Amino acid sequence: MILALASTAAVVVALRLDKEAELPPGIPPQPAAISVDPRIDPVVASAPSPTPAGVSRAIAPALRNPALGVLSGMISDSLTGEILWSRNPDRPRIPASNDKVLSAAAFLEAMPHDARVTTTVVAGSDGQVILRGAGDPTLSAQPARADTFYSEPGRIADLADQIKQAGIPVSSVAVDLSAFSGPTMDRTWDRRDIQGGDIAPIESLMVDGARLEPLDEYSPRSATPGIMAGEALAAALGVDAPVTEASAPAGDRVIAQVESAPLVTRVNDMLRHSDNVLAETLSIELSVHRGGPATLAAGVDAVEQVLSTTFPDQWEGTTLADASGISYANRTTPALLDAVMTAASGPSRPALRPMLDGLPIAAGTGTLADRFPIATTPGAGWVRAKTGTLTGVSSLTGIVQTIDGRVLSFALMSGGTSPADARPALDAVVGQLRECGCR
Repeated sequence: MILALASTAAVVVALRLDKEAELPPGIPPQPAAISVDPRIDPVVASAPSPTPAGVSRAIAPALRNPALGVLSGMISDSLTGEILWSRNPDRPRIPASNDKVLSAAAFLEAMPHDARVTTTVVAGSDGQVILRGAGDPTLSAQPARADTFYSEPGRIADLADQIKQAGIPVSSVAVDLSAFSGPTMDRTWDRRDIQGGDIAPIESLMVDGARLEPLDEYSPRSATPGIMAGEALAAALGVDAPVTEASAPAGDRVIAQVESAPLVTRVNDMLRHSDNVLAETLSIELSVHRGGPATLAAGVDAVEQVLSTTFPDQWEGTTLADASGISYANRTTPALLDAVMTAASGPSRPALRPMLDGLPIAAGTGTLADRFPIATTPGAGWVRAKTGTLTGVSSLTGIVQTIDGRVLSFALMSGGTSPADARPALDAVVGQLRECGCR
């Protein structure tokens, strides 16, 4: 990890006494309680430099594992940008969810990090209120103060409270989904993945990422996310009438509104949970921010335009069909993935640095929580990486701190073997980077 908590000593629990107890003769007084120093120490620039020969020696045994299948990859020194190892780094491969590394870089590079999305309710006629989406799938139907899947979301409960405080009698709820246009599903996606929990139709109004079970990461999704959101508002208002679609007339009075979390928070939620719905809505947000249409296709175009400008030397070989990585039509290279990670963890692109906080931690968080087992694979706690998995495709892109305190970036793309076999094989390669000084 680039940043590590440092403490002056372990935490101890001391019994507080109103009056100091007398001690037998010869017994020293109880020392003051030791407290944690919540300081964050950066990795020092003077950590020994790794060498290409050292990296090659360290990972050579792990690379012999046939479970890696056809492997392409690149490993670099984050501080200097020096390439320390590569194998077919310019070969276009299916990235799976490593596509989200590219999307995250585009979002953070091109949009204000504090950007928020506002969901509004306007007053219609005859007691109808219209819930107008703006592209925030993190809006939650969970009750006030209840846990939510996404971080710091706006809540339907808050909208309902504002409507009640406005004193408007409500007889029905409608939803306005006009903020997005075009197809709600890419043609390369499988609609069975809606029930499977991987994706939902991308509409401008959703609650809890369209999950039917709002706290279950792998819950089946709704095929009608906008209507589902409207039903949540109707339930919160105690309205028993069918939810319909309607267009809120321009200039209608806004009677309630809530905001999403800042962009950085939403990008990191996307990375940590490999959230496909959030990746796609963020890409549309990027397109709109750049003056483009609010469509899935325009979102992908916006990601490509930002990245091809930011990383022109590594862009060749990349073509994207979506922003999330669930399409088998996506292609990119280890060279581009590693360049993004080097930029994020090194000095060249500080705007990308926040994405490191969202990368899952080996044996700790997100999609790496059950990988890098401490008993068998080095790297637990020291690797931050984005996973990528499709049938026959396994990829891993991230950073690792060596035993000498040097940060290395890496992008590994494997194909042709079962992910169940390839994932531990990839972890073993990265684990050896943690163990070596690689000098």
